Amino acid sequence: MSKLREAARIGRNPVAYVASRWTPSQRTLERATLSALVMSVVIVVTGGAVRLTGSGLGCETWPKCGEDSLTATPEMGLHGAIEFGNRMLTYVLCAAVGWAIVAARSAKPVRRGLGRLAWSQFWLVMSNAVLGGITVLTELNPYTVAGHFLAASGLLTVAMITWYRSREGDVPPRPRAGPVARRLTWTLVVLSGALVVAGTVVTGSGPHAGDNSDVPRMPVDWEGAAHVHAYLAWAVVLVTLALAAVLRAVDAPSGPRTAVRDLVLVLLAQGVIGYVQFFTELPELLVGAHLLGSAVVWCAVLRVLLSMRERGAPEASASVAAPRSEPDLQPAAR
Repeated sequence: MSKLREAARIGRNPVAYVASRWTPSQRTLERATLSALVMSVVIVVTGGAVRLTGSGLGCETWPKCGEDSLTATPEMGLHGAIEFGNRMLTYVLCAAVGWAIVAARSAKPVRRGLGRLAWSQFWLVMSNAVLGGITVLTELNPYTVAGHFLAASGLLTVAMITWYRSREGDVPPRPRAGPVARRLTWTLVVLSGALVVAGTVVTGSGPHAGDNSDVPRMPVDWEGAAHVHAYLAWAVVLVTLALAAVLRAVDAPSGPRTAVRDLVLVLLAQGVIGYVQFFTELPELLVGAHLLGSAVVWCAVLRVLLSMRERGAPEASASVAAPRSEPDLQPAAR
């Protein structure tokens, strides 16, 4: 009878059952949330690879790959294999997110906020899978393609925040920089978000439609959209440099200054790739590198935002080891 009760308990809430019998170390928690973040970047890049190889309709329908097949068939060729392979990576992403959920739920003391962030990733993955199916069923309508990418960026955002939160405590946040720096940081976030959206317009109006068939494009001048995208990129760079100067002038803690410095380096690399791809007529390899760069830039921007406050060290590890270099836990007041 006891075994039946145990099985029923597992069936009702397997995550809670694991949490009652396992406490992850701080390192395990960080690795679990980092794996979800890495897979969120991977799924963005591989989704771009599907488009750049013209494999967007390699699987002609959804949720099946073909009318009579759940998987890609030899008749679908390389495009079918690429598209189906990207769909299979969603299961790897789900496994990574599942590990993050279990680790966050099992942390002691209980961290409900972290658990909610981890579960949010699961629902974002599910909703984006449906949106990806709609993208296929609408034969790569550029607006659904843009929505699919923005939803993936939403997942990336939550995954980045979850990973960062796993490395800090749960005390009320305290600012680590003055109001000028915080306003500049939020300006940076808004401009970076606009930059991502503008990038989807460039993609939706540009030559890489995602399939070799006649796929409609957004009725926008592609070069004009690219110029707007470039202007926003320069605005992001200028605000980042202004933020770096302000933090240096007020002798801010090393955490925010390091995050801004790293963002400057990422923006420089991304800018070089962006201009080279524009003047070389968008070779697929460089477009893919630029897509990876956009994910890294967004993560770097979020890191700057999160570094502007501190919430102490994680309770589980505070008495075991000194805090890691990120987040930096120097006093906020100077």
